[in-house]
Amino acid sequence: MNKVTVNSQFHFDVDVVNEVLQVNSQSVDLDVLSLNEKSSHILHKSKSYNVEVVEFDKAEKLAKIKVNGTEYQVQVTTQLDLLLKQLGLDNLNANKIAQIKAPMPGLVLNILVKEGDEVKKGDSLVVLEAMKMENIIKSPADAIIKKIEVKQGDKIEKNTVLIQFG
Repeated sequence: MNKVTVNSQFHFDVDVVNEVLQVNSQSVDLDVLSLNEKSSHILHKSKSYNVEVVEFDKAEKLAKIKVNGTEYQVQVTTQLDLLLKQLGLDNLNANKIAQIKAPMPGLVLNILVKEGDEVKKGDSLVVLEAMKMENIIKSPADAIIKKIEVKQGDKIEKNTVLIQFG
């Protein structure tokens, strides 16, 4: 389940269950025609909507979209974001990050970087499997990978150091 906030005032629970879009636990039937990479035409309850993605910040999960010419700010919070907030790991000061620790116990499925790599804030670093879900651990800041403390296939506990930054 994702939490979606529109213009910092409207809040929705959005999920896909059995390939059906659900908003606030209600099924939503949309007819979507993709016009290009950033524009779509949507029919919903016999009403027509032209939707355009104006800006998209993947790392912050923030989009500015236009619907029939009106601009909206859309923020998405995933289950992992909520878990990190619950664990107190959402407000880490990026300038003081020396290492990334596992936010939960799990299995290291893939390491997407190598020692010496230069990463940007929001870049994917490690894929962890936890609670039967794949979770991508992302860089909280621009940094250089100093040391990778785990390897693919490792079973780790919460707070295991995954990566040291230099």
